[in-house]
Amino acid sequence: MRPGTPRRPALLSAAGLAVFIGAWEAAVRSGVLPASLVPAPSAIPQALIGEIRNGSWFTAIGESLGHYLIGVCLGSLLGIVAGAAVALLPRFAAVQAWIARLLRPIPPLAWIPFTLIWFGPSQAAAAFIIGVGVFWLNYFATWSAVEAVDEGLVELAAAFGQGGFARRLGKVILPAALPGMLSGVRSGLGQGWMAVVAAELFGIPGIGQRMNEAAGVLATNVLVLYMLTIALLYGMTDLMFERVTRRFLAWTRA
Repeated sequence: MRPGTPRRPALLSAAGLAVFIGAWEAAVRSGVLPASLVPAPSAIPQALIGEIRNGSWFTAIGESLGHYLIGVCLGSLLGIVAGAAVALLPRFAAVQAWIARLLRPIPPLAWIPFTLIWFGPSQAAAAFIIGVGVFWLNYFATWSAVEAVDEGLVELAAAFGQGGFARRLGKVILPAALPGMLSGVRSGLGQGWMAVVAAELFGIPGIGQRMNEAAGVLATNVLVLYMLTIALLYGMTDLMFERVTRRFLAWTRA
């Protein structure tokens, strides 16, 4: 343990969160923050109960999870395949170089008008927007990870009879690049949730649409509830992915 490192960081984190919530509550109750614009934390549970009773909370989560999973899975898969191909196939890398330079700077939200024209306010439109953002994270993470594989490992594999491209790819290159590739997938999990809300603000059913509806009637406690819901969903997906990754990559720590 380094000097100055707290012995119980979890307790300190919990204490910091409690102080933050307490200060927020006090600021609203004292009038420093107007209650009509900023809800008190004590108003959030009531909003949750109301949203559960009318069925909106579970419906919104289900809608958002649907296109989130589709977009993240497709974007991650295509990004990994394209990134690996660029790193391994020089001709393909040359062919796509300027295409990538042209498309990469375009943010996912800039595609929203086209997706609404192509797909309408549907799950397919949201999944496309999410997939675009996730694609580029996995593309560059995989490209970097595969390029960083030690050439000595490939030569060693060839010396032991693993001379075919498919064998080198499956037994040496991809396993060595896997930690870097998975870091791109993990980044995409967070990027996906940010894109979900942005896409749904334009009429696609889900959490973002419900937030837009709440904003229209100044139901700020409902707004904060769904902001916290997004944070909770991201935290759960990130935690699950971290645990799966830790077990999956246990061999790297042996």
